[in-house]
Amino acid sequence: METLIEQIKQGKVWPFPGGIHPPGQKHVSTTQSIQRLPLPQKLVVSLKQHIGANGKLIVEKGQQVLKGQALTKPSGNWSVPVHAPTSGIICEISPMPSAHPSALPELSVVIEPDGLDNWCELKPISDAAALSHDELVDIIHQSGIAGMGGAGFPTYVKADSRKDIDFLIVNAVECEPYITADDMLMREHADGIVAGIELMQQLLSPKLTIIGIEDNKPEAIAAMKKAAQHNHNIIVQTVPTVYPSGGEKQLIKLLTGKEVPNGSIPADIGMLVQNVGTLFAINQAVFEGKPLIERVVTVTGNTIHKPGNVWALLGTEIKHLLDCQGFSAVPQQRVVMGGPMMGFTLPTVRIGIVKTTNCILAPDHQELAEPGDEKACIRCSACADACPASLLPQQLQWFAKSKEYDKLNEHNLFDCIECGACAYVCPSEIPLVQYYRVAKAEIKEQQAEQIKAERAKERFEARKERLEREQEERQNRHKRKPAAKSDDEKQKVADALARVKSKSDAKDSKSAVAAAIARAKAKKQGPDAELEPDNSEVAKERAARKEQARKYKEQKAQEQGEESTDKDDKKSAVAAAIARAKAKKAAQATENQDDAKEDSAPVDDKKAAVAAAIARAKAKKAAQASKNQDDAEEDSAPVDDKKAAVAAAIARAKAKKAAQAAENQTEAEEGSAPVDDKKAAVAAAIARAKAKKAAKEQAQSDDYSQQTNEPSAEIDAQPQADAPESNEDKKKAAVAAAIARAKAKKAAKEQAQSDDSSEQTNDLSDEADAKPQSDAPESSEDKKKAAKEQAQSDDSSEQINDSNDKADAKPESDEPESNEDKKKAAVARAIARAKAKKLQQEGNDKS
Repeated sequence: METLIEQIKQGKVWPFPGGIHPPGQKHVSTTQSIQRLPLPQKLVVSLKQHIGANGKLIVEKGQQVLKGQALTKPSGNWSVPVHAPTSGIICEISPMPSAHPSALPELSVVIEPDGLDNWCELKPISDAAALSHDELVDIIHQSGIAGMGGAGFPTYVKADSRKDIDFLIVNAVECEPYITADDMLMREHADGIVAGIELMQQLLSPKLTIIGIEDNKPEAIAAMKKAAQHNHNIIVQTVPTVYPSGGEKQLIKLLTGKEVPNGSIPADIGMLVQNVGTLFAINQAVFEGKPLIERVVTVTGNTIHKPGNVWALLGTEIKHLLDCQGFSAVPQQRVVMGGPMMGFTLPTVRIGIVKTTNCILAPDHQELAEPGDEKACIRCSACADACPASLLPQQLQWFAKSKEYDKLNEHNLFDCIECGACAYVCPSEIPLVQYYRVAKAEIKEQQAEQIKAERAKERFEARKERLEREQEERQNRHKRKPAAKSDDEKQKVADALARVKSKSDAKDSKSAVAAAIARAKAKKQGPDAELEPDNSEVAKERAARKEQARKYKEQKAQEQGEESTDKDDKKSAVAAAIARAKAKKAAQATENQDDAKEDSAPVDDKKAAVAAAIARAKAKKAAQASKNQDDAEEDSAPVDDKKAAVAAAIARAKAKKAAQAAENQTEAEEGSAPVDDKKAAVAAAIARAKAKKAAKEQAQSDDYSQQTNEPSAEIDAQPQADAPESNEDKKKAAVAAAIARAKAKKAAKEQAQSDDSSEQTNDLSDEADAKPQSDAPESSEDKKKAAKEQAQSDDSSEQINDSNDKADAKPESDEPESNEDKKKAAVARAIARAKAKKLQQEGNDKS
């Protein structure tokens, strides 16, 4: 870097590609000093005078304003205010033609001067070195200073650059023909320009400041060297007169030999460029407190009698400038804002001066002839040779005409500075710059539409998400929230968890108790007995779970509402009616049976004894069945309370009937004494056989009940663990009840028939017993034979009874007998006893 600074100080200049040498015509407007014009009748101050957003309007129609008073305040990015150029009254705020080739209307403030030219309160700074960086930048910002070289870029943005700046370059080249505003400003106000440079040095701290001036401005060069001689960091560098050496990138190339990359800005390579007019405005803003309200404008051309430079207030109509300088219009007069190379023809002269206006050119037809008709390109490449940006103007023109915007971007259309060098040298008189300007505008519009569409898409997606979210919220609001558990339910759940935990804790102790019980049973049954598992504890736990399930079912049934209660009441009423009918019928049948027994006295003592024995057996069997049924009911909790009530009523009726029958028969037996010893012996034998049989049945039933307690508990536990009965289960229960009633009716009929047959058998046996008594007295031999036959008959009867006992005991090892099976077994035993008695009688007859 040190070497580069040394080369610059030695006056080295690096040439840039392309460039042209048009006639300057600058001497016409430099013959006299800068003049001040009288106040115009009105000032049209446009709010859009720079690159960036418009300021926010802070005045209204009819308001009195002072000179230098702000009309807008900054709002948005790159926004700077505009100020009143003089004192007066705001007579209109409306869109007016803009200083643009299209002359599109822009919002403007129209001020009618009062002629007093009264300033607002100014705040000049005497010691700028005492200001901080932000304070100095804010002064530049609030003064409304923008680039006055043509681009109109806000100056405060450049002054507040956060990048390291190595070189501050002052653009004093003013290369375009006819324009001498910067030349005259440097001649007359060089000290003010240097003061502005020193303020920028204070903000940016560059290593070197270079002032570039073309060699066709010797007076300006001398004035600037004199003004900057006290500052060794400021160098005045003379550059050759080549158009467009005043371009930003071209001037950087000339003074430093560096090139700005495509799509970058000079600050990216440590460079910053400012115009001399902008630096003078910074000086006035800081040291005088004046905002930017005027600038130097060159008014020249063959139709102007007094060409020269004037201080023009911003918003002054171009017509006023022309009239003040002696304008004489010619037929089809053209008025150009800017120079002949980069300027544009105005559609009207009722347009106000803006911050970027540096020249008003009013040529005649010889001075600036009308362009001829466009001809076909001859591919001479003169445009490419003259382009200072090293572009291909011919290719760009073809793509612009066919609106191939992608290819224009590929060929770097936006690197074009619109200097007009290509159009100037074109032999076919093709207005190349006009094609580029239109293409640039269309591309910018297309990009703006694309950005607008993307934003609309984002808004649509955001709206869609919002609607979906609101719909989901509405659906969630309509959903029923789960009912909160009451304190009782929570307590029940906690109790259940505690019971489960206590069961798991007591599992080991229960297992030990169960093992001890099993060892005791095994020891009692004997060493050869097979050890069977004891599931009594498991059965108790299951019974407890069944009881808990039944309670939960009852609680749930109560919560379901009054409908189920009404139905249960109806069913209970029906069941009660059926139970009453059955009880009434059973009582009537018992009464009839008692009447029949009272009417028919026993024929003899033997029949009474047999009947009494049969009654006692039946009573004992009924009692045993009732006991087993009660045990089964205790082990298995009833699924339904109604069924349990009906079963209990039936059991009580049967037990009552059996007890009454046994009592009646016992009384009959006690009333009749034995007639003789033989009958007593027979009765004693029969009694012994029955006692033996009853003892054996009792032992077998005890063993069987122990074996079947646990399996029956497991089987009974299953229905209670199930869910509450459905309608189908209720139907099945009704069908089973009907079948049971039919079976009971059939068993009663068979019981009546068996009673009749037993009475006939007893009659036959009585007759057979009575026959020996009617004979002669028995001899001793006959008595021996009779005793022997009696013993044999006793043995045979005992064998028959044993076989009957085995037959009776076999069903007990199976499933519990139904009422019908019990009745059939009783009939079979009665028939067997009758047959045994008949065989004994036949043996007596033979003897």
